[in-house]
Amino acid sequence: MREFTAPATFTITEDETIVASVYTQAEQFPQRVLFSRPAGDRWLDITAEEFARLVSAVAKGLIANGIQPGDRVVLLSATRFEWTLFDFAIWAAGAVTVPVYDSSSADQVRWILEDSGAALAIVETTRHKDLLADAPETLRRTVVIDDGAEATLIADGTDLPADRLQERLDGLRADDLASLVYTSGTTGRPKGCMLTHRNFLSEVRGILTASIGEVAHPGQRILTFLPLAHVLARAVSLAAFESGTTQAHWSDFKTITEQFTRFRPNAILGVPRVFEKVRDGAEKTAREGGKVKAAVFRFAEQTAVRWSETLDHTGGFAKQPSLLLRAQYALCDRLVYTPLRDALGGDCEYVISGGGALTPRLGHFFRGMGVPVYEGYGLTESTAAHCVNVPGAVKIGSVGHPLGGNAVRIADDGEIELAGGIVFAGYWHNEDATATALHDGWLRTGDLGAIDSDGFLSITGRKKDLLVTAGGKNVSPGPMEDRIRSHALISQAVVIGDGRSFITALITIDPEAFTTWKTAANRPADATIADLRTDPALLAEVQQAIDDANSTVSHAESIKKFAVLDRDLTEESGELTATMKVKRHVVAERFADDIDKLYRA
Repeated sequence: MREFTAPATFTITEDETIVASVYTQAEQFPQRVLFSRPAGDRWLDITAEEFARLVSAVAKGLIANGIQPGDRVVLLSATRFEWTLFDFAIWAAGAVTVPVYDSSSADQVRWILEDSGAALAIVETTRHKDLLADAPETLRRTVVIDDGAEATLIADGTDLPADRLQERLDGLRADDLASLVYTSGTTGRPKGCMLTHRNFLSEVRGILTASIGEVAHPGQRILTFLPLAHVLARAVSLAAFESGTTQAHWSDFKTITEQFTRFRPNAILGVPRVFEKVRDGAEKTAREGGKVKAAVFRFAEQTAVRWSETLDHTGGFAKQPSLLLRAQYALCDRLVYTPLRDALGGDCEYVISGGGALTPRLGHFFRGMGVPVYEGYGLTESTAAHCVNVPGAVKIGSVGHPLGGNAVRIADDGEIELAGGIVFAGYWHNEDATATALHDGWLRTGDLGAIDSDGFLSITGRKKDLLVTAGGKNVSPGPMEDRIRSHALISQAVVIGDGRSFITALITIDPEAFTTWKTAANRPADATIADLRTDPALLAEVQQAIDDANSTVSHAESIKKFAVLDRDLTEESGELTATMKVKRHVVAERFADDIDKLYRA
């Protein structure tokens, strides 16, 4: 199949906007709890009526500060309640939100300020404010969340007549610009993606009219902890809001498991690395408990995968599980699966994964233990998810069907192209890049894929990452890297081979897993990765992951040699984007000597 279309079961009128739901819910369901705001050791509920009042008050403050319709307002903060509050308030004032990752460097922030022409900035901390020291003249004011930005803006707008705000709301249209979301910049300067209110409405309603929307409704709870500057977290957060689901925010990954237990979410949104960490953490705990517990975990993992593999894509059993498998499953459920579900809060019914490929084995593990992972696919340019697996239509290893109102097709060269209401309006002040990305209503994604006979899309690689060996063999590194990275000991894998005679790989070791490995391998506790990067036992562990990845490709595509780097790749060193994507050109330059040694030997 070369093309698949999912019809829309919703409409969007010309005068609808993403912010309208704030006031609709306040009018129709004033006491509905939309947010739980952290307050010490408890959660403070925020009703629809209270939230609308806060949004209006902050929006009036923005208007009082001279913000005009269409003005850009930078929002630089980690995930927290105030992020969502300011986002809606910016829209209510008729302005455009420009989200910036809280981990961004001064150069990145300066570029976004200059390119967007932002008139005002809302930042989380004084450290973030310092990043704006060389801000362009267009930036008239900066307010700091930790210094009371919310109260400051509310005070600024106290005397503004209510009809001034209503004028802004009445003047908004579906095709107005709502946000400039800058790409991660893996290959150069980040580009500003122009997302309209129609784009966000199409995304939100596409999510909620898919069967996954059946579990998003008032009374349900979702914990948002991914960066809201990432379009995926923001889109799912907006869908949760639209559905009336109660939402809490948290940004400290070190304490996120405590918040699962504290908030008991019914749904969790994450990226593959989050779920890899959950699985690896469970294995680590089992290993630390001794050989018996480690063996029990391995058996339970195998049983979960086998149980999941008996399920067909409709969610039923393709064949009745044997009595032995059912008995094994019941035992593993009591010993392993129930504690793991408890670690996710005990009430988690499903999780959504995006931002990268989830290995099929990990997908089977989670579904087998009773928490299905619904994997999706999209870009910033498609306002987050374009395709997604949903209850009743799941194929592990695929990214599902398009959301309603959208279509996907495969070009002659294998590139995935997307169309529909979620496709962006173009790049800000970059007509050449827009013309390259969009043609005849279709978005060129740069990704390679295939559509099966049932319309499920699978990702097979990244066009720009495609390696062509000296022998002319095309190699897509992404699937192999994902497979290698699923090993508990490995943090990153970068496959090399463009223009070379054979394929190699650079491997980094996960620091936390390394500590556990040293204990198990009887290596000195104070030994660093640099000290042990050539240790035979460590190399043997990595070789297992390499062999596993090689089993999925032909001999010509397989990795012949690898090198373990002396440290992990980091965002701070410029080797990873804020969404943890590898900047290949940076890694190739930074570790050129390691690469050369692989080919000199």
